[in-house]
Amino acid sequence: MIYSKEVEEMCTVAQGVHHGCAPIPEEAKWVQAKEVKDISGLTHGVGWCAPQQGACKLTLNVKEGIIQEALVETIGCSGMTHSAAMAAEILPGLTVMEALNTDLVCDAINTAMRELFLQIVYGRSQSAFSEDGLPVGAGLEDLGKGLRSQVGTMYGTLKKGPRYLEMAEGYVTGIALDKNDEIIGYQFVNLGKMTDFIKKGDDPNTAYEKAKGQYGRVDDAVKIIDPRKE
Repeated sequence: MIYSKEVEEMCTVAQGVHHGCAPIPEEAKWVQAKEVKDISGLTHGVGWCAPQQGACKLTLNVKEGIIQEALVETIGCSGMTHSAAMAAEILPGLTVMEALNTDLVCDAINTAMRELFLQIVYGRSQSAFSEDGLPVGAGLEDLGKGLRSQVGTMYGTLKKGPRYLEMAEGYVTGIALDKNDEIIGYQFVNLGKMTDFIKKGDDPNTAYEKAKGQYGRVDDAVKIIDPRKE
């Protein structure tokens, strides 16, 4: 340690009482986090890339400073999906400090990592008051039974109005309109379920029919239009 001449010539004054850092909530405990290994929790966060053309939702499950589980969901950029594949390999096994200072390939994923780091080291994790935290695998619960990201894709123009393209339930195949041409419901096919039916032996047409559904007052519709063509 090198001290300047001015500091060397100073007399020593005692610091007095030092209570240490404020405790943060972690997995139903109050922890004075002083080192990386003191950090535990499951948390979510969102990041965006420099041109802001894509976004990443990142979920991390950290136990004693080490990332045990990572869920990387991306939207808006085709290259970002490949970056996410690499990040899913990179993140597990790193400490949160290592992950913060590791190139996760994509700006959006790096930004999400930064936001998650801030949350977790300040005790803002989703498992802050959950005894023993959440088990490894809890990150998949966001995806539901089909293990597919929940995506909403909507489009609208002033001249032609709104189009529902993708809902949490699945790919929208038709939007139901009333006599005023206002949307009163939609039809969809759950692509995850359809794929599962095919894997179990159903032919594609049968799987498609079994995976179809509808929401709203579809039965009262005056007409149903294909949102991608009409």
